[in-house]
Amino acid sequence: MVSESSGQAVGAGALLAILRDGQARTRAELAQLTGLARSTVSQRLDALINHEWIVPTQDTISSGGRPATAFAFNRSARIVLSADLGATHARLAITDLGMTVLAERAVELPIDRGPEPTLTWLVTSFKEMLTETGHRLAQVCGIGIGLPGPVEHASGRPVNPPIMPGWDNFPVPEWLGERLTAPVLVDNDVNIMARGEHWVTSPEVDHLLFVKVGTGIGCGIIADRRLHRGAQGAAGDVGHIRATSSVDALCRCGNAGCLEAVAGGASMAAKLRDTGLDAANSRDVVRLIRAGNALAAQVIRQAGRDIGGVLAAVVNFFNPSVIVVGGDIAEAGEHLLAGMREAIYSRSLPLATQHLSIRASELGDRAGVIGAAVMVVEHVLAPGTVDQTVMV
Repeated sequence: MVSESSGQAVGAGALLAILRDGQARTRAELAQLTGLARSTVSQRLDALINHEWIVPTQDTISSGGRPATAFAFNRSARIVLSADLGATHARLAITDLGMTVLAERAVELPIDRGPEPTLTWLVTSFKEMLTETGHRLAQVCGIGIGLPGPVEHASGRPVNPPIMPGWDNFPVPEWLGERLTAPVLVDNDVNIMARGEHWVTSPEVDHLLFVKVGTGIGCGIIADRRLHRGAQGAAGDVGHIRATSSVDALCRCGNAGCLEAVAGGASMAAKLRDTGLDAANSRDVVRLIRAGNALAAQVIRQAGRDIGGVLAAVVNFFNPSVIVVGGDIAEAGEHLLAGMREAIYSRSLPLATQHLSIRASELGDRAGVIGAAVMVVEHVLAPGTVDQTVMV
């Protein structure tokens, strides 16, 4: 219990954090949980009601006397705009504060067209979606963006992204913020996917890895139920760890033998093209798998082994309890997962794999936009931020 007498301030934001679990509570219950006086609780609840963060519920709670009003988190108080921009396609969404998707749009969109054309399209699309759903920009509490390259999270700027020409150090938050008049948060695409998958499907898991296998390969790290970015935001960049099966494969980062160059979707597509098959990108690889092409199955299973070989070292080092695999190539099903499991279970320590679960993403293509929305909501509804907003 955090109370006034403990020397720690319990502001309106702390009350909102309690109510965000979905359970309605009365003033008396909140006073008992926080140690605040009933009058203080009432004052802070009034401030939250004035800003529409909470609402009185229709249900009342009686203990034999006068029925007491209960208060609940208002998931509809604001909306969030989110975008997951990949190497070749984009997915946008509008969500409420509980991560319910209110509108969604997915298109083919090459990221190498540059920042201003891409972000101009993004602004136009968001405004169209707001109109279609009957919402206004004034209702937007924040915008979350995922980019397919390294991002300095503090500034929201891409840093030397290998597949994003023209994006290096581009001021994405400022550029979008000026046009959409809301706070903008930017992160690497696999980080937001890790956030989304953990929030929706595995909130009870303390240590989770989310591995995206698409055009490239990346890894999002959940440690102690929090996203771990590292000192400069480069944590989890497993795609540029040296693989062992083809050390001469040239990577777009300039090095040879990177996992991405050996087992990424672009590499798989190139291997299939060399045999005469029609495979321009990672989605074509999945199409061939679904059509029952045996060579595609061999290529993707070997890619799974290569990825698993690198992840085996990560498993020994980090000891996660769950590895979730997402991205385009994950849609190929068990072929990829079988190769990964084969390498991880044979090369990792028995203690590290004793209770390890390796599974496909349950959110699929939605993991990124949900995770971007989570990033925004966790920022906007942080107790300190709420306290500054309601000024109580």
